[in-house]
Amino acid sequence: MSNQREAFHPGPTGGILDVGMNDKDMIWRRSSGVLLHPTSLSGPHGIGDLGPEARRLADFLGSAGQSWWQMLPVGPPGFADSPYAALSAFAGSPLLISPEELVADGFLKPGELGLVGGNKEKVDYGKVSSFKMGMLRQAFAAFESRGDAGHRANFDGFCSVNGSWLGEYALYMALKGDNHGIPWNRWPKEVRGREPAALAAARKRLDGEVRFWMFIQWCFGRQWEALRTHCRGKGVQLMGDMPIFVNQDSSDVWANPALFRLDSSGNPEVVAGVPPDYFSAEGQRWGNPVYRWDALRGQGYGWWVDRFRRTFSLFDAVRIDHFIGFHRHWEIPAGGKARDGKYAAGPGAHFFETVKAQLGSLPLLAEDLGIVTPEVTALRKEFGFPGMRVLQFAFGGEPDGTNPYLLHNCTPDSFIYTGTHDNDTTAGWFSGTEGMGSTRTPEHARKERDAFSAYIGQVPREPNWEMIRLAMMSVCAVAVIPAQDLLGLGSAARMNVPGVDGGNWQWRMVDGALTTAIAERLAKLTRMHGRFPVKG
Repeated sequence: MSNQREAFHPGPTGGILDVGMNDKDMIWRRSSGVLLHPTSLSGPHGIGDLGPEARRLADFLGSAGQSWWQMLPVGPPGFADSPYAALSAFAGSPLLISPEELVADGFLKPGELGLVGGNKEKVDYGKVSSFKMGMLRQAFAAFESRGDAGHRANFDGFCSVNGSWLGEYALYMALKGDNHGIPWNRWPKEVRGREPAALAAARKRLDGEVRFWMFIQWCFGRQWEALRTHCRGKGVQLMGDMPIFVNQDSSDVWANPALFRLDSSGNPEVVAGVPPDYFSAEGQRWGNPVYRWDALRGQGYGWWVDRFRRTFSLFDAVRIDHFIGFHRHWEIPAGGKARDGKYAAGPGAHFFETVKAQLGSLPLLAEDLGIVTPEVTALRKEFGFPGMRVLQFAFGGEPDGTNPYLLHNCTPDSFIYTGTHDNDTTAGWFSGTEGMGSTRTPEHARKERDAFSAYIGQVPREPNWEMIRLAMMSVCAVAVIPAQDLLGLGSAARMNVPGVDGGNWQWRMVDGALTTAIAERLAKLTRMHGRFPVKG
């Protein structure tokens, strides 16, 4: 199979058009979309997944003239249930697998579906994980005992095509279970240090468990492709999210320790984070291991090329989280606080030149929020990657019209958001009721509220829809609206508070929240501001 990825052609439904292999020639059509992680979908199983509710969302987006469904990372969540701390940068989350689709495949009977009790508007990850893993073990047993020849051949083909990452991930998960779930750098020395004889023995001893974890990824892949096909039929493209750093306790770090700054025991020498900023007055200590960029460069960034290839096989375009880190990143002593960190150089343009030479044009969105230097902007523009504008950031600072996030300062080479998963909802932001972790004082919130009202010429009755209108009318190529803002929800629906470990990633929509009336209102704004898909 060639390393060259096919040129990116999304067709006539909006999004981007690849008109050549030069990224600067890539044209992002004027369009819009909705930001909603699949876990936030409604449904009876305690968490949103890739099943019927996901298809209903695609139907909603299509009826509202939206070209994009943007998600957070879809890997298996690790620390604090965060999708940005996945157990693998390549695998899909078992929690997103739909029980209904397993019934359709014949691996479960309808009476085996079961329900997850508790608050339907919050994900209880402990309950959901127990339910989903039990369900998947039932499905695997059925596959092994009565799976038909077609399923078995499809499974074998999937394992072969994805062998570059699947085998290591499945063995890692089997070993993690064998070691009671503790991080890999606390496993017995032989498997922690990847001694060949120990790994061979583990593969033999845990063969059935390794096959189970491969089966899970096969199920995820089948359901993902079915959903993606449905989305395409509605004119909706999928945008993914790729964190620059990976989780310390992941198959990626265990399988590739030489690519990360670790000591002889597998512990990080330094960890990633950011200095104090808008989101956190103390800075953020993410805890991810930092890359040995010299080692990666020496192997032609092969691990990253494989990671991009895998991600582009799932998504039509990808947001790179913390793009700033490719120019410079904030590294913190392993035992230190965020404020103790310092900047260190990233790989720069050579990285993207190398990846592009392997994969062709790169449909990437650069998350360039934070402390953006001229070098970061130059790197982004060199490769034609659009940046990000967040309207909630537009109304702070001096009232002199120079804030770069104000509508009149936005540029076409960008995506515009009312807010992101790291922001409060627009209704919560406007009311100033942000909770733990916020750096905004009541006075700060009042000034921003007054500046927003002055900018639009009135005190808004529906601040969320006024903010959506601003995003839609901007010159930015793509406008993206978090689902919480379409629903006008307050701070309780916030997805994440940066720097706070507990209570994040749990929000879910209630059944039927995205109504026909909301779709019609969104479609009207989309059409009015020239973002409606062009047919034909």
